[in-house]
Amino acid sequence: MSTILLTDNEQRVLYGILRYPQLNDSELSGKIKVKLSTLTTVKKKLYNHKVFKKVLVPLLNRLGSELLTVIYTQFNPVIPFEERVSITKDTIEVFDEIFFSVGEQEKGFSISMAKNYSSISRIEDIRIETFGSLGLLEKKYPTEVIFPFETSEIIHFFDFSRVIKSMLDITDHEVTDMDVSYFKKDEVYSLSSKEKLVYTALVRYPTDTVLQISQKIGLSRHTISLMKKKFIDLRLVKYITVPDLGQLGFEILVFYHYQFNPCKVPIMKDILYLDNDSTIFFARRKYEVILISAYRNYQDYKEDKMNKICYLKENDFIANNPLIREYMFGRMVVLKDFIFHPITKNILG
Repeated sequence: MSTILLTDNEQRVLYGILRYPQLNDSELSGKIKVKLSTLTTVKKKLYNHKVFKKVLVPLLNRLGSELLTVIYTQFNPVIPFEERVSITKDTIEVFDEIFFSVGEQEKGFSISMAKNYSSISRIEDIRIETFGSLGLLEKKYPTEVIFPFETSEIIHFFDFSRVIKSMLDITDHEVTDMDVSYFKKDEVYSLSSKEKLVYTALVRYPTDTVLQISQKIGLSRHTISLMKKKFIDLRLVKYITVPDLGQLGFEILVFYHYQFNPCKVPIMKDILYLDNDSTIFFARRKYEVILISAYRNYQDYKEDKMNKICYLKENDFIANNPLIREYMFGRMVVLKDFIFHPITKNILG
């Protein structure tokens, strides 16, 4: 995989797009101190080279979804990787609930949102039956980690701005917001049939203009604009920008699962010790956490891994040896890449 080299302006624009995905070009220009014409040109170039894509995340916890689930699996290495990917795409990735899924050689993980545990349980039963009957499993069930929105915290939800900032010559004194407040199930809203139509279209076509969406669904631009503002104000949606980390020179994506000692549960200060600029996803419940981190090279990863493990062991926080799996950007396959509109339609009905 070739690495793209960025100029100073391209670095600033890329970081701005990642850090402030909700801003329009004019607002972003003022925020990062880059001329609007320059920003527009650079942004178009980066987009055309597929350095980033913009995603509108539906915050379905406020529309009836009860939980987020992470599932990871160890596969039989005898089965060819390409064959397993083909089987998985046809039998498992077709489920609406799964919005992100990654595989490499003998391992893989996926992340889902679901209306309730019954929905996830149905997928897991089919997953085990399919993989088991085809000899894909290594005598061990896929591991399921459930984060009910009422009792869990999503500390970071695919926030790439910090990991990119760490590799660029960028100064930003603002603190990146945590995503905890977005994913709390504090109030559930009901949408009208028109609002459901607009909401689903916005999620499915996050880079389309209001005019383009108007032409797709047959509602006026004014109606769509008002509803979009309402969804943002009520925190029913959240923009994120997803970069192509492989193009930007990152080598390793790492998946961590820590289970804590039930006799000595870490407090939030200790939990946040595990969080640093490499972290892009961080979900926790009382006795366990899932982290996904990105590193430029193996040495950075090794140092960070040892710092985390040493801290947890020194304070007697770990119940079991942590599950840590490395995915190389040059080898891993993204089977489902932030596809949210199927589960959005599913939840809204």
